[in-house]
Amino acid sequence: MEIGVLFFATDYSIDIAELAVELEQRGFTTLLQPEHTHIPASRKTPWSGAGDLPREYYCTYDPFVALSFAAAATKTLKIGTGICLVPQRDPIVTAKNVASIDKLSGGRFIFGIGGGWNVDEMENHGVQYKTRFKQMRENILAMKQLWTEEQGEFHGEFVNFDPAFSDPKPTQKPHPPILLGGESDHTLKRVVEYCDGWLPRGRGGFDPVEAKQRLAAMAEGAGRDPASLSLTVFGAPADRAELDKYRAAGIDGALLRMPTEDRDSCMKLLEEFTPLVN
Repeated sequence: MEIGVLFFATDYSIDIAELAVELEQRGFTTLLQPEHTHIPASRKTPWSGAGDLPREYYCTYDPFVALSFAAAATKTLKIGTGICLVPQRDPIVTAKNVASIDKLSGGRFIFGIGGGWNVDEMENHGVQYKTRFKQMRENILAMKQLWTEEQGEFHGEFVNFDPAFSDPKPTQKPHPPILLGGESDHTLKRVVEYCDGWLPRGRGGFDPVEAKQRLAAMAEGAGRDPASLSLTVFGAPADRAELDKYRAAGIDGALLRMPTEDRDSCMKLLEEFTPLVN
């Protein structure tokens, strides 16, 4: 099982390139960064966590820019979004972002995606909460056309373009792995239809055996080979006994949460995480 880190990169935390180097040297496989373009001052949408929305949500770097620095500083570490708010993004531009970072990193990009939760944020991008998953689906299908076809085209309700060239193509074929976040059966249906893996949160009550069984059952019901889909746990517990349960259940990857803190604090925690890799 691969062990990686989820990290909100900001201008007041440890530098993402330095963190990436430290992770690679210690045997971690993956570094994923979340995305929020902005947080509207209206704050109409409640956060699902306890207390106020954490500061890092307001301050996180653009993931494609920050991850480019992480990729340039490393040789083997996989880098990716966890998650990219696909409905809020232009699919043609995002396809270029993904292909570019995958090409320049030598095929190390992971495309973690999601529909988003902050209603006012997505409305600022012209996206409606009730149709965000339909828009996400079309955006991904359109991107696949641009990644895999010499002249990609797409005609849908939200995305519409005639044959177009978009190069370079990603290094990974047919494209970087697309992992979808969420826990519902609706999420699993989307994973099976147009993604390459599932990215559930490892919070209270998460059962790795049940998760594997749910994913396999959904895949088989849709006529897809369960072995073609990965399962990576987002925010997994930094506990050896729990991670051993993940391994026994056949979980493919676990992402530990690295707090958005200064270098000294992060390095101290990284020393605690490192024994979990082996």
